[in-house]
Amino acid sequence: MSIFNSEKIITFKQEKKGLNIYYAGFDLGRYRNDELVKQIERVIVDFAYGFHDGILENSYTIDILRESAKSIYKIKDFNDVKKIYVDNDSQIEDSIEDKYLRRGEFGELILHLLLRDFYDSLPLLSKIYFKDSDGHTVHGFDAVHIAPDINDNTKFSLWLGESKLYTNGKAGVKALTQDIEEHFNEDYLRREFALISKKKDNYIALDKFKDLNKQEEYEIFLEKQEVWYDKLDEKEKLQDILSSVTIPMLCTYTSDTFNNHNDETSDEFKEDLEREIMEIEKHFHDNLKSPIPVDLNIILMLFPVASKKELVKKLHIKLDHLQSI
Repeated sequence: MSIFNSEKIITFKQEKKGLNIYYAGFDLGRYRNDELVKQIERVIVDFAYGFHDGILENSYTIDILRESAKSIYKIKDFNDVKKIYVDNDSQIEDSIEDKYLRRGEFGELILHLLLRDFYDSLPLLSKIYFKDSDGHTVHGFDAVHIAPDINDNTKFSLWLGESKLYTNGKAGVKALTQDIEEHFNEDYLRREFALISKKKDNYIALDKFKDLNKQEEYEIFLEKQEVWYDKLDEKEKLQDILSSVTIPMLCTYTSDTFNNHNDETSDEFKEDLEREIMEIEKHFHDNLKSPIPVDLNIILMLFPVASKKELVKKLHIKLDHLQSI
């Protein structure tokens, strides 16, 4: 069983090595959008705080849940996007050039949930927790986690994730290839690793960790994060660091398959979904510049949904409500 029990809502399928699919199905012919929103809601505290205050999984109070929602909306992009989706009943178009505005669409939150539940990951740091100041956008990778190595699950890997939430899946994966080109070069990586390394002392001390049932788990986490902070030292060779880094690339997008069917168990649904997925994966690889800047362990994660607009709108309504409970 996973940490947040996502397998009860989200189906996970590994099509082949390097290509994983996730989707919520139907119930009595209705797409399970409300259930998916509630599932994403369960990871808000974990996403906002990480391990920095000693809050693990679902061991938190209503007060902490409320503060987590508030901390997300202290970032200007989330407030701007809420106005678009909720107040104006509109959405952000795929062609928009302001890539930071897209952070308010919750792509990072969905990636966080999938990494935690389907890859047994631990968040090395929370970008929300470490925002520079109220209202400032948090830059860098969309996820920085520690998880088992995809080639050897007896070892652990640093997972540096990117996420996109688009109406068109092909446009989303094309944007992911641009992230690979921009982010996986020596200058960007050294700069990011230096910023990550500055956070190595920002964790609650073990003797002040209040949840005794989770104390042993937290101690194990502290040992793992210390190993990875040591590896990110500027004196280490970049090629040695990257040989044990995994790159999860998530694209959540509006799917024709989920609008043309109402039963995920039917053969017609399965055939249409496979055809859609194969086309999007091909588009991803066709847009990858050859050769890839470095030898990366890339996992393409595709999450088709019935409506990106409705998903984002419902998430904003939910978080807005959580701020006042």
